[in-house]
Amino acid sequence: MSDITALLHAGLLVSDLARAKAFYETVLGLALCPHRPDLPYLGEWYELGGGQQLHLMCLPNPDAGTVRPEHGGRDHHIALGVKNMAALKTRLDAAGVSYTASKSGRAALFCRDPDMNTLEFVEIR
Repeated sequence: MSDITALLHAGLLVSDLARAKAFYETVLGLALCPHRPDLPYLGEWYELGGGQQLHLMCLPNPDAGTVRPEHGGRDHHIALGVKNMAALKTRLDAAGVSYTASKSGRAALFCRDPDMNTLEFVEIR
């Protein structure tokens, strides 16, 4: 059995921190973590609950310009639990963010942030 017990955070590369913050804070409604240390690059940390965080890092992306698959489920991605999928869809629709349903039939959807990072959302009840 592994000694690994949790995924504590996921880090995503962004090219424009203000644009990324608008997406993650306004569209997704994430709350900033006030304890980000003084790092040598711009970024933000977000609290996801249960001691988990999402880190945005404004750094050069070695994959920039790479052709991404149309469906985010076939790309590298992170999966986030959501309490109300209908409310999330309403926020994504209002912001003009396109998304696709999971191809597996699960109650999940995929979208991309402004930097083409893929996010999966799974409804947790």
